[in-house]
Amino acid sequence: MTTNNGNKVKHKPSWRKPIGMILILLVILIWTGISVTLVEALGDLNFWLLLPIYAILGIAWIFPIKPLLTWMNTGKFRH
Repeated sequence: MTTNNGNKVKHKPSWRKPIGMILILLVILIWTGISVTLVEALGDLNFWLLLPIYAILGIAWIFPIKPLLTWMNTGKFRH
């Protein structure tokens, strides 16, 4: 990237991305622990009753990660 006068601009690496990746892994680890505990408690239910629970648990982890990804890219938790 260059400026109007032709000088090259040096970008400092952002510390948000490595910290964000660590936090994403931490959120996934915590979510996995919660999910496994919940599924073990409900393990005796019929397959058809467990199926929506598995689907919800498999998709819901994305919602706490979305603001984290936004923060990693912009520095703010919301656009």
